Amino acid sequence: MWLKPEEVLLKNALKLWLMERSNDYFVLQRRRGYGEEGGGGLTGLLVGTLDSVLDSTAKVAPFRILHQTPDSQVYLSIACGANREEITKHWDWLEQNIMKTLSVFDSNEDITNFVQGKIRGLIAEEGKHSFAKEDDPEKFREALLKFEKSFGLPEQEKLVTYYSCSYWKGRVPCQGWLYLSTNFLSFYSFLLGSEIKLIISWDAVSKLEKTSNVILTESIHVCSQGENHYFSMFLHINQTYLLMEQLANYAIKRLFDKETFDNDPILDNPLQITKRGLENRAHSEQFNAFFRLPKEETLKEVHECLLWVPFGHFNTHGKMCISENYICFASQDGNLCSVIIPLREVLAIDKTDDSSKSVIISIKGKTAFRFSEVKDFEQLVAKLRLKCGAASTQYISTEGTIGSDCTGPSDNFEMQSSTCTKECSKTVNTEALMTVFHPQNLETLNSKMLKEKMKEQSWNILFSECGRGVSMFRTKKTRDLVVRGIPEALRGELWMLFSGAVNDMATNPGYYAEVVEQSLGTCNLATEEIERDLRRSLPEHPAFQSDTGISALRRVLTAYAYRNPKIGYCQAMNILTSVLLLYAKEEEAFWLLVAVCERMLPDYFNRRIIGALVDQAVFEELIRDHLPQLTEHMTDMTFFSSVSLSWFLTLFISVLPIESAVNVVDCFFYDGIKAILQLGLAILDYNLDKLLACKDDAEAVTALNRFFDNVTNKDSPLPSSVQQGSNVSDEKSSHIRVDITDLIRESNEKYGSIRYEDIHSMRCRNRLYVIQTLEETTKQNVWSHSSHCSSSP
Repeated sequence: MWLKPEEVLLKNALKLWLMERSNDYFVLQRRRGYGEEGGGGLTGLLVGTLDSVLDSTAKVAPFRILHQTPDSQVYLSIACGANREEITKHWDWLEQNIMKTLSVFDSNEDITNFVQGKIRGLIAEEGKHSFAKEDDPEKFREALLKFEKSFGLPEQEKLVTYYSCSYWKGRVPCQGWLYLSTNFLSFYSFLLGSEIKLIISWDAVSKLEKTSNVILTESIHVCSQGENHYFSMFLHINQTYLLMEQLANYAIKRLFDKETFDNDPILDNPLQITKRGLENRAHSEQFNAFFRLPKEETLKEVHECLLWVPFGHFNTHGKMCISENYICFASQDGNLCSVIIPLREVLAIDKTDDSSKSVIISIKGKTAFRFSEVKDFEQLVAKLRLKCGAASTQYISTEGTIGSDCTGPSDNFEMQSSTCTKECSKTVNTEALMTVFHPQNLETLNSKMLKEKMKEQSWNILFSECGRGVSMFRTKKTRDLVVRGIPEALRGELWMLFSGAVNDMATNPGYYAEVVEQSLGTCNLATEEIERDLRRSLPEHPAFQSDTGISALRRVLTAYAYRNPKIGYCQAMNILTSVLLLYAKEEEAFWLLVAVCERMLPDYFNRRIIGALVDQAVFEELIRDHLPQLTEHMTDMTFFSSVSLSWFLTLFISVLPIESAVNVVDCFFYDGIKAILQLGLAILDYNLDKLLACKDDAEAVTALNRFFDNVTNKDSPLPSSVQQGSNVSDEKSSHIRVDITDLIRESNEKYGSIRYEDIHSMRCRNRLYVIQTLEETTKQNVWSHSSHCSSSP
């Protein structure tokens, strides 16, 4: 634990301590006799006797850390530890966060003052975190009074939390307190007669990121109105950054999405915004994004546990995450195993009587999941039974009699295989699908159809091992099969599954039919734009050369515009929806569109296309990290934004032949925007030499377009009249053909290390910059227009 700095005079002191580590400013010592064989001799025996006769409150910890300065006999005790692990943690923190900083001070006195201030701040920080705000109102009230007195902000300004940290003024750190409130980031420091006061409005922040350099091991960088500010030496930097990120993004929402902000009962009322509430909200958003759950779900509980993987005959360690309507699991090891269990599917929840602390969840289809080593498993079982009782009542009218197929707790966890044969019979017959389109072409497709059947068989084997449907195990093997391309007959089913649209449709029975009826005959700007674009949507495909396909497309787009007038209709939506309708039923295509527009690609399909601009900024950042030679060659990085906008808005459908584009959509529904970013990097990497040889942007665009024209899908069973890649001209055919499966596989191998967490962080970081840039552009346009009007006669 950190200690209030107190002087320790070592000169002429008894040799009660042994030095274990030291540097110019700190010493780590061990109490003599502790941890030594034989007790450390006579002196060790003496020290041990002295310690043992002291009462429990006066006993000396066996480890301590002292602060020292050169040429001084006076040391300051700043930390102690009951064991080596505890004291080493403190020592490592000092080395990583303090050591490099101390070299910037000119005098030993400044160094000692800084260290004392920092340690006192850490003690206060630890004390603050040991109490919830509700449990310790006095501490928070004291901080609130300091906040109000120091900054003089409006009375309605709500303090959310506060942290001890250092603010860097030039090359010198100033120890003080960082206050985070609903509208402002504020910092105050008063040391040795010098006062520092800083107030930054959240909606003025254009950059917020965690960074590090030679002096600052880890710090938070805030850029506002062209000025850079650095804060470091946080006790919990990740937690601090998360809250700052949320508050900044909420301020941006207030500016550019006021309708959503005003309809949110928490965000609209600053008094409801608390530190704990913000943290819970962030965790829920991450939970929903990872498992592709409805946005309304709230993460309630997280339990570390083991999940039995029957087809692998092992337990995998991970976390069970529970919300109002779902039980989810994600492994923490390299097995990449995850499971989603909707409570509507649960038939029974039981516990074992042995010491394994197991929870067994039985679902429809005679399937059971066993979670073991669950802390407080008995209480968890009781709570889940209550939840499932409510869920069963909710769905009993559409799902039949609950419990009729329940097998209860099962000793046989070789599960899921019994349902595979029955489920497989429900899949669409591939030959029949081809006959509908072009029966005269079937004879030429024999070899490709054989490959297609082999793909289907691979998925059927996976279903027999991992289960089929929303509660199937998702593993590395699942991803490998997705990369190879989903079979035509399974595409609609698996798109619904991986996108989470299957949950939206299951929990909203009859919704689509109602919206279609309500939107019938409506006439507005959105419907006019939809009518204009209907026959521009995959016009070369037979499915959209008749009124049947066009009418289905019209209904889906009009129904969505009616459901979400804030988005209405965006031009790229017609291309995406056309592809969805090729593989999914009309209602399923609607819910897939909902999943894409409202969850997977947020803020893409609106007038400002902020979401697409943010992801293009993320793409540029990834290019700088992974393809630096391309960055050095391009004089203007905005080239990548202009050329890649259609990639993101249409998931490459507008630039790739349709038979290749659907493989990209496969990966998108499984891996989200990560798949699009990875593929974009792989395409630039593949064309690196050509792009480096280009003299201008136009030449680079031509090179990329030529590349896209020569991307093929050698395994596609689609007839040649439907395929676009097979109809390239003789001039184009002289170029090297690239198979989409190979390209996707390469994108995974080279750039699969990009993590979801990193993309989320980059999105948040670049969102601030994109919106601030848009705001500045809007202000400049208004000023320019006003100036023009005032100068006009």
